[in-house]
Amino acid sequence: MIPRVLEKRLKALARQFPVVTLTGPRQSGKTTLVRKAFPRAAYVSLEDPDRRAFAEGDPRGFLASHPQMLIVDEAQRVPALFSYIQTRVDESGRTGRYILTGSQNFLLHEGISQSLAGRTAVLKLLPLSLEELRKEVAALPGVEPLLLRGLYPRLWDRSVGPADWYGAYLQTYVERDVRLIKNIGDLGLFQRFLKLLAGRTGQVLNLSSLAVDAGISHNTARAWIGLLEAGYIVFLLKPHHRSFRKRLVKAPKIYFYDPGLAAYLLGVRDETQLDAHYLKGALFEGLVLSEFMKHALNRGAEPDLHYWRDKTGHEVDALVGTPAGSVPVEMKSGRTVTPAYFEGLAYWSRLAGADPARGFVIYGGEETQARSAGTVLGWKRALAALKAKNT
Repeated sequence: MIPRVLEKRLKALARQFPVVTLTGPRQSGKTTLVRKAFPRAAYVSLEDPDRRAFAEGDPRGFLASHPQMLIVDEAQRVPALFSYIQTRVDESGRTGRYILTGSQNFLLHEGISQSLAGRTAVLKLLPLSLEELRKEVAALPGVEPLLLRGLYPRLWDRSVGPADWYGAYLQTYVERDVRLIKNIGDLGLFQRFLKLLAGRTGQVLNLSSLAVDAGISHNTARAWIGLLEAGYIVFLLKPHHRSFRKRLVKAPKIYFYDPGLAAYLLGVRDETQLDAHYLKGALFEGLVLSEFMKHALNRGAEPDLHYWRDKTGHEVDALVGTPAGSVPVEMKSGRTVTPAYFEGLAYWSRLAGADPARGFVIYGGEETQARSAGTVLGWKRALAALKAKNT
């Protein structure tokens, strides 16, 4: 097992709260993490039909049969269980009583808000970070192989091809998780919608255009994106509000949490295809943004990330919130640094009255260069953009 940074925070919160809830995408390693962190706890998966029937039919008896610490995997499968957990933790007053995991944030959040508000800490586990992976492998692969392979743990623990694994992953996700929340009659149409969405990764989201191309209504497109957000398949990067008296783009950009999944949906199967693909840069942006998100979430914090773009097309790929203010970051998949890489940083810095050297360009190469126009970082050192300025 590849050690996870979140384990430290998970254990600390279990000493403070009666319930800790761990959510994240299917196959991100939640079960492996909680069982490693709490080896003496009893474990029950509600994916098991027999266990689920027990919990649904006799929730009091189900909980009473596990008087010590209990891990309940895929807890959202039995929503009624949350109310009974509330009663037991209120009666006992003990911390570290239940560890709940689930791959559907919407259903978990609904159960927590109704029954466990104030009684549970909530953590999110995304697929592997580069920080975690580099401790396990002798050397990180190049950026192109990483974009194709992605960062789900099973792709690194086992000898399985990305195309085979992502095909099975999507079938499981669509057939189980999507139907668990919403009864979608035409799953083929939903899968087409997913592929169309992958074709828009890194772009400002235009729901009307997406709905027309998918052959669905505007409201359906919005609801389906909500499903994908709840399942940690995609995330929306919101625009920064600071205008500097400029008219700003107000719609979010859309990205996939995992570049390998997005590449699979785009039909990209090898490095030759990837190098020629018009969305290689967007996949690279998604990789770096996900790294920023994982860094925060693995420490129990919420990411503070936005993009900035005005109506005339001036843009900064990301503004990273730190205690010292927003740090502008540009992300370029190319391996040769050119003056054009710094144009967004220079424009934003002039408007903000900030030192351009405070910004970063993260690119597809590996060198680090401290320039007056901004610091250049190779993609493997992307987190240095957070650590260097997080003061």
